[in-house]
Amino acid sequence: MTIFGQFTYPEISSQAEALQAAWGQLEQQQAWIQSYLLHPEADEIIFIGSGSSYYQALSMASTCRTWLGKSAAAYPSSELFLFGRQAMPGHRHYLVIGVSRSGESTEVILALEAVRELSNVTVAGITCYENSKLAQIADCLLSPLGKETSTVMTKSFSSMTFMMQTAIAKASGHEPWVREMEQVLQADAGVTAGSDSFIRNLVAQNDFQKYIYLGMGTAYGISLEACLKIKEMSYVWTEAYGTLEFRHGPKSVVEPGTLVCLLLSEQARPYELKVAQEMQAYGAFVLLLTAKQGDDTSFADAVLEVGGEALSDEARSVLYLPALQYLGYYTAMKRGVNPDTPRNLTQVVII
Repeated sequence: MTIFGQFTYPEISSQAEALQAAWGQLEQQQAWIQSYLLHPEADEIIFIGSGSSYYQALSMASTCRTWLGKSAAAYPSSELFLFGRQAMPGHRHYLVIGVSRSGESTEVILALEAVRELSNVTVAGITCYENSKLAQIADCLLSPLGKETSTVMTKSFSSMTFMMQTAIAKASGHEPWVREMEQVLQADAGVTAGSDSFIRNLVAQNDFQKYIYLGMGTAYGISLEACLKIKEMSYVWTEAYGTLEFRHGPKSVVEPGTLVCLLLSEQARPYELKVAQEMQAYGAFVLLLTAKQGDDTSFADAVLEVGGEALSDEARSVLYLPALQYLGYYTAMKRGVNPDTPRNLTQVVII
């Protein structure tokens, strides 16, 4: 007899251990930071991935621009493979970092193989599998406890994002950012446990028909990933947008029965909260994920406080992931579908 969620739930719940292992592994891969993130010839860093890995790439690139002060971009792997000239004009030197949980995704392999022999390109990667094709063709950071049995990425996403952000913090030479990542590491277990009970109750007490995720900056990639978790695990209708961009047309879909989940930043807090209030006026149930609740968040229907008010928005983004992953899991369980093996999906996408 199949037990629904028997893999997904423990994998979400064990992400603090995966982050800890990634932290320890990075201590052993300090040379990677020097060789790649601090590559003296690289004018731009390009992160590539597919699906969840592309959304990681967006958050990694955002963190890289902010903390490393270097030009960085993210593209779907297929974009680099099939439209390489548009992604990489020939007058610059690029570091291309492939992002893949399995290290076997056809598109990321094809993209790296297409560019790695070019004189103006250096390639590297990040994965959870040390013997993968990606690890064979590129020098990779390795998240040793990111390996998963379930189809959907959860702790792999969290640990790989955390690992790359920590690598970027170390490459920056700015010790406070390294300390921020260490604080995230120390807080993650408590945040994961608190998010579990909070989201379990939220899903049990409500019946949402639509899910909208909003985020800006580094949280934009996280919001896209949150959207994908609901689609993959529970097959419900959902979208993700930049917070203020949602007001420019897409808000027309908001009505009673709509969950609007805002990944609140501190940098744009007052502006983002105005958007949330507007959506509530249209009938949405507003869920805020925030460092700290206060008088300005009291209007919301639900508020999950993850802590880390003193952290940068970049570092705090990983602490939003447990709640977003549990939201997919508990929604699937309530709908009677198995989040371990979503229909039409496999762990590795092969062309």
